[in-house]
Amino acid sequence: MSDHSIFAPLLPSDHLPHKSNGDDQEHAPEPHVILTVEDDGVQHQLSNGDHLGTHISEVDDNPYAFLGANRFDMPGSTTVDPFRNNTPRVEGVYEWLKIVVCLPITLVRLVLFGLALMIGYVATRTALLGWKDRSSPMPKWRSRLMWVTRMSARTILFSFGYQWIRRKGKPAPREIAPIVVSNHVSYIDPIFFFYELFPTIVASESHDSMPFVGTIIRAMQVIYVNRFSPTSRKHAINEIKRKASCDQFPRVLLFPEGTTTNGRSIISFQLGAFIPGYPIQPVIVRYPHVHFDQSWGNVSLAMLMFRMFTQFHNFMEVEYLPVITPHENRKESAVRLSQRTGHAVASALNVVQTSHSYGDVLLLAKALEANQENPSLYLVEMAGVEAEFHLSSLEAVDFLDVFLSMNPDSRGQVEIHHFLKVLRLKPSTLSEKIFGFIDVQKSGKITFKQFLVGSAHILKQPLFHQACESAFTACDGDGKNYIMEKEFGDSLMLSIPGLSNNEIRGLFTLFDIDRDGKMSKDDFIGCLRRYPLLIALFSPCVLQQICP
Repeated sequence: MSDHSIFAPLLPSDHLPHKSNGDDQEHAPEPHVILTVEDDGVQHQLSNGDHLGTHISEVDDNPYAFLGANRFDMPGSTTVDPFRNNTPRVEGVYEWLKIVVCLPITLVRLVLFGLALMIGYVATRTALLGWKDRSSPMPKWRSRLMWVTRMSARTILFSFGYQWIRRKGKPAPREIAPIVVSNHVSYIDPIFFFYELFPTIVASESHDSMPFVGTIIRAMQVIYVNRFSPTSRKHAINEIKRKASCDQFPRVLLFPEGTTTNGRSIISFQLGAFIPGYPIQPVIVRYPHVHFDQSWGNVSLAMLMFRMFTQFHNFMEVEYLPVITPHENRKESAVRLSQRTGHAVASALNVVQTSHSYGDVLLLAKALEANQENPSLYLVEMAGVEAEFHLSSLEAVDFLDVFLSMNPDSRGQVEIHHFLKVLRLKPSTLSEKIFGFIDVQKSGKITFKQFLVGSAHILKQPLFHQACESAFTACDGDGKNYIMEKEFGDSLMLSIPGLSNNEIRGLFTLFDIDRDGKMSKDDFIGCLRRYPLLIALFSPCVLQQICP
């Protein structure tokens, strides 16, 4: 076999098809297919010896290919809303009649509630008086005084209509299971556990300033945490480990869901209870009901308390499950331990565990604040999104703020003209490609989850930040570290020809965050982080920087 160079043609010239006349037709070679590829990669021509041509147009619909971003797959979703209270309003003749009958009882319960709260508060203040070393275990005499507060807590439960509470199983000794975890349905849960176990709890820093509550949780030697601060979360985990390892402290109680649900499912578990690697006893609480759902959900605290006071009796069941011990023969990760615990809790409750998290609560609150007809449409199972795209809950709320400005319909969907209006884009081929990139179902409308996942997919591309830097450098042609409107418009013309001055000004205003008439690098990159889909506008600039 002869040697071939990469520069040599695949077909020698004497084998190429050529025009033939009648005399040499019988000696003409078999026709070969010739593929002609135009430089722009769009037009292709196929021809053969018989001059039969076919033209194929292949339009690249991915405006983010220059980032290396492929089409994304939407994570699976569920229609379950784990936060919805199923009886947010009083409905039915029976319920109204019961409220009227219970009104005299309610007055007595309110007096009992107030007395119990006052006595418990005074006892707690007395127990805390003069105690300054809060990092050490509470002295025994102070703990004994807290029994008064614990009995006051049981009286409060009684006033709310929990005359008896059904229990199944028993708490494991503290030396066997120093950490207890429970599903979280109502504000009643921590009151019960305060009475039953008097544990150390993990609570948000904001609870410390709440009247009465702040004082009582300080007596429980609370571990404060700011869920949005990595430093605070790390400190809380160290405190959980320190207090769980010392028998002088009470056992540690955590609600790993991080928020309340309606009890019909459980949501993803945070890992704080599982990172220390100690044995854990799961506990489940149920609130059986027919007419009144006692879960917190989308009901105000005042309404929930009123409904509890006006019931003859509120049912509550508590079940202590077998202790879950980390595997000793191999190091078990916190994720695996949380999965085993979640499975045990879900199985005992006979419910599913979803990928929702506290981030979904923030999204739900944002949708409620915007008076959306069906706020549940904006739940995205944030734990799954965060794990796949490393997107924080606060970033997701910012994206929801942008999406809600697009005027979604009653089904939570946005059409292209509203999408383009908010992003200050004129209808064009590129604009349609940007919309089509996140319209994965090709329905002509997008949901918030599609918008969120699509934006996060672009934002978290390894080349995204570099592309932003390159785009700014390309727009800032003279290197003065800011971009004027004229320079900005010239750059945009490369991707969307024919932009009017008003259209350029609209986009410039979007990017000029501090409204000083010139766009700094912080303005430029800050806008692209808020609207990462707009990086497609600068693909020609980025490519020019890479391949001048």
